Amino acid sequence: MSDRQYSARRPSSATATTGTFLQKLREHAPNSTQLIGFATLIISGGILLTLTGLTLTATVLGIIFFAPLIIISSPIWIPIGVLISVTVAGTLSFLGFGVGTVAVLGWIYRYFRGFHPPGSDRFDYARSRIADTASHVKDYAREYGGYLQSKVKDAAPGA
Repeated sequence: MSDRQYSARRPSSATATTGTFLQKLREHAPNSTQLIGFATLIISGGILLTLTGLTLTATVLGIIFFAPLIIISSPIWIPIGVLISVTVAGTLSFLGFGVGTVAVLGWIYRYFRGFHPPGSDRFDYARSRIADTASHVKDYAREYGGYLQSKVKDAAPGA
């Protein structure tokens, strides 16, 4: 193949390849909305990264600057911290138990008013089981009560 023939073919092949590549590139090119969104993402990310760096730097400098004051005054801060944590824990416990008490009292009120709150069917089932067991024990005591009392008198004469 001569150089002339090769060079004649090459531009047509290169042009076809370039045209196909540019066509595919245009098909997948982002529209203006996507470009604005990407630019917003980059700018917002940069601003947040800068603010994170400034916050970290200020925190480290604050610790370095205030460390002597913190160390000197720590005998005051530790008891105050313990007192505050105990107070907060006690208050939250008191409020939690209060909320639980109000919830239970509300459930009991709705149950006795006949509104059938959630779980009342299980409560009724347990109550009927206890009543059935009590009646069975009562029947058993009637039937075998004399036998048991005579055995107790045999075990402890004079009782």
